[in-house]
Amino acid sequence: MILVSAIFWSVIVLTCPVFFAGAVLVWLVTAPFDRRRSALHLYTCAWAVCYVRLNPLWRLRTSGRELLPWHGGAILAANHASTFDIIVLFDLFRPFKWVSKAEMFRIPFIGWNMRLNGYMSLVRGDRASVRRVMARCDELLDAGSPVMFFPEGRRSEDGTLQPFKDGAFDLAIRHQVPLYPIAVHGTRKALPKHGFILRHNVDVRVEVLSPLSPTDFADVASLREETRRRIAAALAENGNAS
Repeated sequence: MILVSAIFWSVIVLTCPVFFAGAVLVWLVTAPFDRRRSALHLYTCAWAVCYVRLNPLWRLRTSGRELLPWHGGAILAANHASTFDIIVLFDLFRPFKWVSKAEMFRIPFIGWNMRLNGYMSLVRGDRASVRRVMARCDELLDAGSPVMFFPEGRRSEDGTLQPFKDGAFDLAIRHQVPLYPIAVHGTRKALPKHGFILRHNVDVRVEVLSPLSPTDFADVASLREETRRRIAAALAENGNAS
């Protein structure tokens, strides 16, 4: 596993500059007419997913992709057990914007591409940063762009689904946009929270669940808990192998 892990990370390091150069080209060509940067995001999806497809230890399946909109505001909410959740969620191949921790934007090439895409940098525990991100989410939803959240706020230590924070659900209620629960299965077995050694041959699955309409819920808390319940049930059906 150490050798395979070394090869995998080496491939990422060596190819990121090439992929980033392609991202800059896509951005330059499409920026005049693609204000939502959808083309660049779809290029980024292909960039990320190629690493999964080329990894002999992984099998990736995505179900329910057809439920997601190509246009119009929406909230996407997924569980978070591994760094690789970010990579496999790109297999959705839909134009959404990420809310991600600020540290991700400091990674050479990958973080620069995130800035090109207009993804949002969140500093944990910084109220001013939270306000800025929420204001930007308001703008994106009004402009018809879906936004992706990890409502747990951080990766789970042991794969157990943590309590959800209110932000994503407050946005869904205020903007009256559909919320799509997404269950990510199997990524923790590939790479736990601490460490860089790929551990297992894994079957990774991204499962888009039926959307929730904010009009069916009395408040933020009820929408939040129903989203968590649905993701928890989906994970339990798969042996809680998040």
